Formats: sequence, C-alpha cells, structure tokens
Amino acid sequence: MSGAGSRRRQSRESRPAPRSRRSWGWHRLEPDWAQRIVDASAHSTGDLVLDIGAGAGALTKPLVAAGLRVIAVELDDARVSQLRRRFCDDKVTVVQVDLRQLRLPRRPFRVVSSPPYTLTTQTLQLLLSTDRLLSADLVVQRAAARRLVAAPPPARHARLYRLSIGMSVPRTAFAPPPHVDSVVLQIRRR
Repeated sequence: MSGAGSRRRQSRESRPAPRSRRSWGWHRLEPDWAQRIVDASAHSTGDLVLDIGAGAGALTKPLVAAGLRVIAVELDDARVSQLRRRFCDDKVTVVQVDLRQLRLPRRPFRVVSSPPYTLTTQTLQLLLSTDRLLSADLVVQRAAARRLVAAPPPARHARLYRLSIGMSVPRTAFAPPPHVDSVVLQIRRR
C-alpha cells in the first residue's frame, strides 16, 4: 500500500462521523407553523427576543417581521453563515455559541425558540436562572413539557415564573418530522 493512500484513509478514519439532524434533535419548523407560534407568543414591537437554536431562521423571519430585535443563537457553522447572509439587513444579531456558554442579555428579554429537543432541560435551566426573562415560548416534546411543568428544574429564579403548556405542534409542522408530539412550553412571570 502506498504511503499517500494510507494517509488519506487514516485521515478519513480519524475524522468524527457526521452527525445527522436527528442525532442532535434538530427538525426544521415549517414557515406557516413558525408564523403561528410567533403570533401566539407574548411580545411587543421593539422587544429583544432570543431565538435559541435558530437553525435556518424559521422563527427568526416572523420575529423580525413583527418588529422585534432578534438574537439568533446557533452552533452549526453552515447555518450560522446562512443566518448572517439571510438577515444581514435586519435587526438580527447572529451569535454562534454552544448553549452551555450562552450569556443571556443584561436587559429584559423574551425567548421564542425551537431548541434542539436534546437541550430542552438545559435551555429551561438557563432561562430560569435569570430575573430578566419576561416570557418564553419554547417548542419542545410534549412529554418533556408535561414533566417540566409538573417539576421545573432547580434554578436560581425559578420561583419567579409559571410554566404551562400552550398550543400543540403536530409532527407535520417539521421537516423531517420527529417521532414525538410537540407543544409550546410557555414561561410567564408570576
């Protein structure tokens, strides 16, 4: 075997296998459902809104159209580039960061988001750790929402907030469709 062929194969073998969308819980929200979720969310024109797990910008687009200032949080390189190109002329700040390193705004903010299902509890813990959150509308698995409403995760300011289940979001609202039912988990100040 030649040295070059061996190096190429070794290089391919040492690369991590690409992760599928399903492995990290990302399912693209269809535009009509994104609009419904934004329309039903608690917000006022000019509010600062985080879209955590912004993906390709399904929720970002109707948030901008509603007159909101958006911080689109995304980790994937390709989607970050796509978001920056797509919203370069809008009131959108694209932040590439892992949720575990996300620093929340220092001023009051809202969240309208469809975070990866695998990060639901971490997202909720982060949001309940601040007293600056005005409201949140998170698209999550129905079973996770029920569990979290019944027993919210411990967090510094959890007592300030009430969790409830909002609208149902059918599997057909996503591409690819997840294997589970989804709802909007609502977080409101008491």
